[in-house]
Amino acid sequence: MSAQTLSTSSGQDVVLGSTTPRLWTPPLRELTPETSYGFDVIDFARDVLGTPLDPWEEWAVIHGGELLEDGRPRFRTLLILVARQNGKTLLAKVLILYWLFIEQVPLVGGTSTDRSYAKRTWNDVCSLTGDNRWLKTRLGPKWLRLTIGEEAMTTGDGAEYTFAANNRRAFRSTTLHRWICDELREHDSYDCWDSATNAMNAVPNAQTVCITNQGDDSAVVLDDLRKSALEYIETGIGDPRLGILEWSMPDGADVTDLSSLAMANPNLGRRIDRDALLGAAMRAKAAGGAQLAGFRTEVGCQRVHLLDPAIDPDRWDACGTDEPINLAEHRDRVALAFDVSLDGSHATLAAAALIKGQVHVEIVAQWTEFGCTQQLRREMPDLVRQVKPRIVGWMPSGPAAVVAADLATRRGAGQWWPPRGVKLEEITSEVTAVAMGLNDLVIGGEIVHPKDPMLDQHVRSASKLWRGDRWTFTRKGTGPVDATYAVAGAVHLARLLPPPLSPVTVA
Repeated sequence: MSAQTLSTSSGQDVVLGSTTPRLWTPPLRELTPETSYGFDVIDFARDVLGTPLDPWEEWAVIHGGELLEDGRPRFRTLLILVARQNGKTLLAKVLILYWLFIEQVPLVGGTSTDRSYAKRTWNDVCSLTGDNRWLKTRLGPKWLRLTIGEEAMTTGDGAEYTFAANNRRAFRSTTLHRWICDELREHDSYDCWDSATNAMNAVPNAQTVCITNQGDDSAVVLDDLRKSALEYIETGIGDPRLGILEWSMPDGADVTDLSSLAMANPNLGRRIDRDALLGAAMRAKAAGGAQLAGFRTEVGCQRVHLLDPAIDPDRWDACGTDEPINLAEHRDRVALAFDVSLDGSHATLAAAALIKGQVHVEIVAQWTEFGCTQQLRREMPDLVRQVKPRIVGWMPSGPAAVVAADLATRRGAGQWWPPRGVKLEEITSEVTAVAMGLNDLVIGGEIVHPKDPMLDQHVRSASKLWRGDRWTFTRKGTGPVDATYAVAGAVHLARLLPPPLSPVTVA
């Protein structure tokens, strides 16, 4: 999809945001005023509210308001994904007022990031209603209920609008007809989703409209729904009443590419300033890390693994190579380190060697499933003898300590452990220094890795666990990160190794 352009009086082309989303569920039939309630929404916003919708919003309500032949909404659940500051909240308010005063549905509910944000939208809708000449004539004498926890606005026809906190009690013990779910990305569990959607089970024409930005791995509900919606578009298999309209940058797009930004920001060149967006993009690209991840989600509406990644994902990818060196040829520079996941379901043995100013890393072995630490104990001695590193280390403050204790007791069992010339060492340096040191090398392009899928996944799953003004890798989150810890430990040891002894020459 290419960006729209307009020619100015000076002859320069101005890039405009894309009215059409990059990803969307196609309609079942031609959309007309008879087959979509969206046309009525557009007229209502313009003629009654005096707030015409922007072009992308008109496109969204026409396609999102598609009707089945029996008059029910085609989409019982609709996902609208678009970058910030493009008018999501205005669209939500217009839909709420349309449902209340035109469709006159019995109960409209709203949720947002938290209760305070949901109440803010509710207050705005109440103010719009009270200030509008046509709407306020259709209110009853007691149209506002302000009791805390029971706030509601009710029209003269009995249509009610209320809001709820984003939790397991949302709209419980009610019958909900329409739900505006603002910022679905904030739902890190199904508590609110299950509570609200099950309040709609007995309503044949119910509809949930989720207007949201993208998120990270914590956005479990958004991830699941988006995956299902895209699968239906691609295969025709799945829920035909789950729809998606997504304005977003393509995966892997350069954040400073204006045509890509236009795909996520339909109001670019209209309400959003081009230079402001590009300036922020250049700063985020230069900074990388959390700033770049935040820009990708907030402005590019792109799915990222983590909003505060410990290792810059783009720079980590840039450190990958398709032709890794053979570390077996550099045994006198190799350091090994092992680590275990917090739940004991995964363990990793990593190698690193400092060669000509760069630290080359690779995964020597990994063990999976619960009980894998027993395999590690059994296989570690043979692996160390095969690799013949100068040092093997672990972090005694982490879950690897249990395995290390068992290996340490073998010291007096014979000459085979540890192998001659191999030193066993606890990594007693501050864990934050080890973790931050790895990221510093990645940013500087001083790490070389072989694009191992498992390692890549662990690195992308490692977010920052702050300890004052320093951080390490959090072990609680989207998946195991023991490979990240093992690599960081091996890199740390490899950099501290003294240079190998030069061979003795006899004259």
